[in-house]
Amino acid sequence: MPISETATRSMMRTLAVCAVAAMILLPGGAAHAQTPGATAYPTRPMRFIVPSAGSGAGSDLYARLFAKKLNEAWGQPVVVDNRPGANGAIGAMAVVKAQPDGHTLMLGHPNQLTVGPSIRPDIGYDPVRDFAPVTMVMAAPSLWSVPANSTITSVAAFVAAAKTRPGEISFGTTGIGSVGHLIGQLFSQRANIRLHHVPYKGASPAIIDLAAGRINLVSAALAAQIGFIRDGKIKGVATTGLRRARLTPNVPTLDESGFKGFDVTAWHGVLVPAKTNTAIVGKLNREIVRIIGLPDVTAVLMQEGGEIVPTTPEAFALVIRNEYAKWQQVVKQAGVTPDT
Repeated sequence: MPISETATRSMMRTLAVCAVAAMILLPGGAAHAQTPGATAYPTRPMRFIVPSAGSGAGSDLYARLFAKKLNEAWGQPVVVDNRPGANGAIGAMAVVKAQPDGHTLMLGHPNQLTVGPSIRPDIGYDPVRDFAPVTMVMAAPSLWSVPANSTITSVAAFVAAAKTRPGEISFGTTGIGSVGHLIGQLFSQRANIRLHHVPYKGASPAIIDLAAGRINLVSAALAAQIGFIRDGKIKGVATTGLRRARLTPNVPTLDESGFKGFDVTAWHGVLVPAKTNTAIVGKLNREIVRIIGLPDVTAVLMQEGGEIVPTTPEAFALVIRNEYAKWQQVVKQAGVTPDT
């Protein structure tokens, strides 16, 4: 079953409110005054955990941008710590177990916070209770791509191939419990096809195998694939949002390709362990929102193909709660399991 347009519009309204709310946190706003208790923070080197491999795109890129700027602003080293595996659950657990003192941050994604825990309830942490959201950063659709020499040039051709060869067309994703995994399951149900899911430990190995022709299609973040597309190694056939992505304006959406209302947009955001002092969370929020607004940072973020959506901690927490509840319902109704 597709994600409803009503749910999508609700999320976008939330993000719009979040963006407005975040603006009052910028320097000069009433909320910018220093919060008592956070003055001395940070007191030692900081660690920015990325629950995926070092790819130079997406979460990895954002964390490195923020690490550099936080170091410049606060004078403390900020080390980016890539923790791939279990579709981000390994990195997420490292954050959950860290001291809640603001010196361990995570660049999170629905793979770890809403979709993954919905498919794998035994994941080991609760995405609502075990993290303190700081701010959202970006929101973007996923991209479906195929090898450059593939005879599949459209969603219709992909569906036709899957119906001709049920269970043989391979669908690569960044892992079990990823956004791409659930997109594939939902699409399979709606198109009445059966695909062969191939989970990888991150986007890079999936895209490398795709470019080599070892799998038929990949569903992953646009930012992770755009370099391969520009080099002519793979080609896009669809994006998963209701609007075409800025970086791939010639690639149609699934909605345009005959699957009306199909809309799944992923996001990235900064979080710290639960029970982190709210004054520290507030100080982090103000600084990261300020950094997001810097012209050089904005320019890099916009090249990723998504939309910049800074928020308040409370607004980001609301998005996580709402999305987690939505995906739990979708997974239940669609009958998705880690083995499908």
